[in-house]
Amino acid sequence: MANHKKHPHKGSWLSNQFSRMAQMVASWTGHPVSFLLACAVVLVWIVTGPMFDYSDTWQLVINTGTTIVTFLMVFLIQNTQNRDILTVQLKLSELVLAMKGAENRFAAIEDLTDEELQELHDQCKRRAEHTLSHIERRRSIDGAKDQIADEAADEAVKKATRNGRAEPKSRTAASRAKASRRKSAPAANS
Repeated sequence: MANHKKHPHKGSWLSNQFSRMAQMVASWTGHPVSFLLACAVVLVWIVTGPMFDYSDTWQLVINTGTTIVTFLMVFLIQNTQNRDILTVQLKLSELVLAMKGAENRFAAIEDLTDEELQELHDQCKRRAEHTLSHIERRRSIDGAKDQIADEAADEAVKKATRNGRAEPKSRTAASRAKASRRKSAPAANS
């Protein structure tokens, strides 16, 4: 497990305090108790409707409350999402840089322009399509080999049967060999 010692944070005091508060609020609001509390508030609002004759003020209370909470949560959630994305990006960059033979240009991919990202995406897509076509070619070659072997086994059984030398056991053995090749083919191709 990683060492979780508190390190002094660089940056402004306000930024650090906002980040800490955003993390705490995001953690708290993501908890099931928070959801149940929100449901309870809505339930109390619904139950109090008849007491206030479903007035405009009664409706304004829930509308205003939910609007304010939603407005503030947008900023808190965006802050925690930005932080989470950055930490994941840094971890992935570390893995890319640590892998032998990896393209290090992917380590700083977040700094590329949209056009550069699209170009890189197109390159990766072409490489993936090339790999897929190579795999499909290998599968079709392996399938053709299996088909030829199956046909040869069938022909051998037919020939032996015509000459009166084959027994029913030979057909069963050939069928088992054919089935065995078919079962092992998907494992070999994957």
